[in-house]
Amino acid sequence: MPHVIVEYSANLERHVDPQALVDDIHAAVMPLKLADVAALRVRAAPRPYWRIADGNPDNVFIAATARLRVGRSVEQRETLGKVILAAIEKRLGAVLDREAVGITVEIHEIDQMTFRRNTIRDRLKEKAS
Repeated sequence: MPHVIVEYSANLERHVDPQALVDDIHAAVMPLKLADVAALRVRAAPRPYWRIADGNPDNVFIAATARLRVGRSVEQRETLGKVILAAIEKRLGAVLDREAVGITVEIHEIDQMTFRRNTIRDRLKEKAS
């Protein structure tokens, strides 16, 4: 972990390539080394139905949630949030000056049960040898 889940109003796609946004966030988070690279996941999903603030259909939102296991310091979690926000702002660039945009980044620690299987680590080890 972390897993970064980005939800956005579908109208964002008029301004920004969502895959480029995902790639930017991934590239920004990876050097933090909060976990093995095999555990890092960034994904995005458009929300086709939304209403923001005054209801103007041109309003844009991006809501990023990073989920990671308990054990990182407050400073590490704060850095993670700031890095994600900076990556989003950089990708948006001039869109922030032209459009009404709401960006939220939340960091959630997972302290409940999770069940997983990850063979990505094995594939990365094979690739490295």
